[in-house]
Amino acid sequence: MRTIAFVTQKGGAGKSTLASSVAVAAQAAGERVFIIDVDPLQTLVKWASSREASNIGVEYMPASKLAKALAALEKKGVSLVVIDAPGHAGEEAAAAMRVADLCIIPARPNAFDLWASEKTRAQVKDEGRDYAFLLNQCPPSQQSARVELGAKALQAMGGLLAPLVSSRVDYQEAARLGLGVCEYNPDGIAAKEMKELWSSIKRRLKRAGAKPAPEKASAEKPAAAAHSAPAPKARPAAKAEAAKADVAVAGKAEVEEKKGPGKKSARKAA
Repeated sequence: MRTIAFVTQKGGAGKSTLASSVAVAAQAAGERVFIIDVDPLQTLVKWASSREASNIGVEYMPASKLAKALAALEKKGVSLVVIDAPGHAGEEAAAAMRVADLCIIPARPNAFDLWASEKTRAQVKDEGRDYAFLLNQCPPSQQSARVELGAKALQAMGGLLAPLVSSRVDYQEAARLGLGVCEYNPDGIAAKEMKELWSSIKRRLKRAGAKPAPEKASAEKPAAAAHSAPAPKARPAAKAEAAKADVAVAGKAEVEEKKGPGKKSARKAA
């Protein structure tokens, strides 16, 4: 099993949007994916509650239960865990860094995000974990000098994942519907960006020495959902149900304290 964590010490970099769409792209490419949301805002838990398909499990997990939850997921055959950490320094972000095979640090092409990226990188290095930068919300037309400077700055600090991710309406619409862009508009440019990004992440994981997941014959099969309708609800598989149950047990007591009234539970993994 491999674990990636989206971490940054500044909000607004698009961390949760990227995490959800990368998770969907990886699932479509044959990975068995589970998302752990360690952000007290529980953005991806809310995303999952809007989601019709149940092929990706999503669960909130307090930092103290994270290691135990990962062990349970690995026993149940999950091949990729995507962790969404809060957009600030704290124990949740530090815990996500400690358990990740690769920490992905998203940043917009502006000075404030690049300064915050430097601090996040320092913390990841202190934890002894591998990291890569991701330049997000770039102008979708012609790459500006600002974007080029941002890319050079991140390359100077460490590895920069490809491609640069553009600011596109598809990302916002997909998030609103509980989808990834590969489901919302499978033939769109945003979907292509996410497929390429997952390939880039996978290569980086292999270089970092993480154990690769077995390939599936249907890896290139596109996701089912498109503009016209959200993805149909899938029947959950028994193993995924068991994985979800184990994760829920691992963090149940603290999860209930964190959840506010009226919040829906995340849908279960297929």
